[in-house]
Amino acid sequence: MSKILGVIGGLGPMATAYFYELVVSRTEALSDGEHIETLIHSCPQIPDRTAYILDNSNPDPYPDLLRIGTELRSLGACVIAVPCITARIFNERLQEDLGLPVIYGVDETAERLFSAGIKKAGIMATDGSLKAGILGNVLESHNVTPVFPDAEHQKEVMRLIYDEVKAGKVPDLERFNRVKEHLKAKGAEVFILGCTELSLIKRYHQLPSDCFDILEVLAEESVRSCEGKIKE
Repeated sequence: MSKILGVIGGLGPMATAYFYELVVSRTEALSDGEHIETLIHSCPQIPDRTAYILDNSNPDPYPDLLRIGTELRSLGACVIAVPCITARIFNERLQEDLGLPVIYGVDETAERLFSAGIKKAGIMATDGSLKAGILGNVLESHNVTPVFPDAEHQKEVMRLIYDEVKAGKVPDLERFNRVKEHLKAKGAEVFILGCTELSLIKRYHQLPSDCFDILEVLAEESVRSCEGKIKE
């Protein structure tokens, strides 16, 4: 019997829905019973992670993250997945308080890029994630150099995340490509969709293979961690 996956979701809701779709589609299963058991608690009311990182006077998301993680553990979850990369700033604290592995897909992404021989990776992520060094620090620990947008193009990334995807609008592919070309000009070989909202661009537009989706990595890591089989 596989382990039970618990998902702290709602950060945002569509990213959580797409994450579970990826978990199912990346599982090798010939029947319903071969999929991993999954508990999803979607709580869109968890305070915004970026707002808190940029200004600690804003509401703290951690109490809600811990509350939901504790509920999922009480229901039998053995692994906790958080489809929100910015929330990884609370990783060590949350793992210690829950006594369970908590995964975000970030470390696995860095390992895959290093194994593929990637030297420089462009990062598209929230302001909070960049300020906290979430992706940059992990990439550097795997000998992959992070490439960040300048201030102007970072504003474009935030518009994609907050003004388009989180607002329920179709993301602007031209805006995305402007950021991508900017990062490429700075030496990036691949481009990390470093916010789970950015993963939703793939629902509307086909992206090239040099765009690396952390949400896909997290889905596979979740299946593997719960002893399911990954579809080749």
